[in-house]
Amino acid sequence: MTKNYYGITDMGRVRKNNEDAFIAEPVAHDRYILAAVIDGVGGYEGGEIAAGIAHDTLLAHLNKLQGDGDVMLILKRALAAANEKIYSEKQLSDENGRMSCVLTVAIIDMQNNQFYYVHVGDTRLYLLRDKSLVKITKDHSFVGFLEDSDRLTEEAAMKHPKRNEINKALGFDASLAIHSDYIESGQSPFLPGDMLLLCSDGLTDMVNAKTISFILSTHDELDDKAKSLIEAANDAGGKDNVTAVLVWNDKPSSVHETVRPAMAVADDDPDRKNEIMGSGEEEEIVVPRRRRKGGTGIVALSILCLLLLGALAWMVFKPTDSNAVTTSNHKQTDTTNAVSKRLQDTLNGATGDTMLLSSFGQSVVLNDTLLIQKDSMYIKGNGMTITSDSAYKGPAFLLAQNCKYVVLDSLVLDNFAVGIIAQSRALNLKNIQFKNCLVPLQYQSFLPAGQIVNGNIDSLLFPTDTLLKK
Repeated sequence: MTKNYYGITDMGRVRKNNEDAFIAEPVAHDRYILAAVIDGVGGYEGGEIAAGIAHDTLLAHLNKLQGDGDVMLILKRALAAANEKIYSEKQLSDENGRMSCVLTVAIIDMQNNQFYYVHVGDTRLYLLRDKSLVKITKDHSFVGFLEDSDRLTEEAAMKHPKRNEINKALGFDASLAIHSDYIESGQSPFLPGDMLLLCSDGLTDMVNAKTISFILSTHDELDDKAKSLIEAANDAGGKDNVTAVLVWNDKPSSVHETVRPAMAVADDDPDRKNEIMGSGEEEEIVVPRRRRKGGTGIVALSILCLLLLGALAWMVFKPTDSNAVTTSNHKQTDTTNAVSKRLQDTLNGATGDTMLLSSFGQSVVLNDTLLIQKDSMYIKGNGMTITSDSAYKGPAFLLAQNCKYVVLDSLVLDNFAVGIIAQSRALNLKNIQFKNCLVPLQYQSFLPAGQIVNGNIDSLLFPTDTLLKK
């Protein structure tokens, strides 16, 4: 097959009808690919009706999308229109008075290697990159919240008796404000070789992420991958309708294999040399000679620790001066490297509340501050490492005072003088690792110059569970 998108739905092994629907086709005169998975809720026929209304409304709105239009705004308007039609239909039917639907919709811009998405409910959107599967959307349910916040393992969440109790869906309320946080939304680069999976909970209730990742990473054609996902769900019990839509960026990848620097093995360490030679790697590896233990090393280490403690104390308690990094004086310069500029431009231009930093690769080097000044933002790294340029002395992230809710998730900050500067209490950290950061987190406040100040200094504290783990 030649198409780089494919969708399939199946009734499953238990249900007598299929309340799922999907879209996988070009829209706007083939300018974009529209991918959607819709899961109907509300009785034998009601779920099918709600899913059908959402399906038709999405196609009607998104076929009108222009190449230079606001993709995210049109996506949200399409969901709002579907919500209104479903709610209106509910009022006309006693039998289908509880019908609604959950859905995940993506618009893929292949020309510019970007995708945009909107999401309500517990259908899901995944991104596969370099055989690594990233769950992009959050499940709008109590059990989904527990799983996404690491309070439940994936296995426990899959077996939870309240797994399918949702708290968001189209059709719950008469109107849906497109500028509210009811609709989860975001955008991200869609690089050559990337693959998107949109699916209903009939798949993810039956098949874990490891198995999904394995199936998607095979060399099978796109339609065979999708069919394998359906078969896996049915083989595990097929307790619900199962739907999967795949979109693949089939452009040739421009990523080159990283070559490690050549090293030499010490002649007096034959075991290490045999280990390296036996590994099949052609580059030589240096193994530093071990120094003998002695009093001199202990004294030097003690002095170094004292110096580091002194530097840390100075960084934490130094008074604010004219060189302090603030929102007002932070401007990118001509010396800012390309990746720093692209990350900052993406932060500034994000139209949704979720951003995938991992789409820039697993490791980047910054020589400028990333300024976050949106009201709300959820930044996912998926284990990405952000390293400071050797000449850069500023922070990795700076949160503006107007930020109200910012989540940094699954990032490693390495070799920064200051990892993060927060100017408000908006910051929430999830799976963040600070490596070689002199000051991991600094809270920056500004006092009126030349005036007498009274009051207590309220410090930022780590959560109790974090302290217990240390």
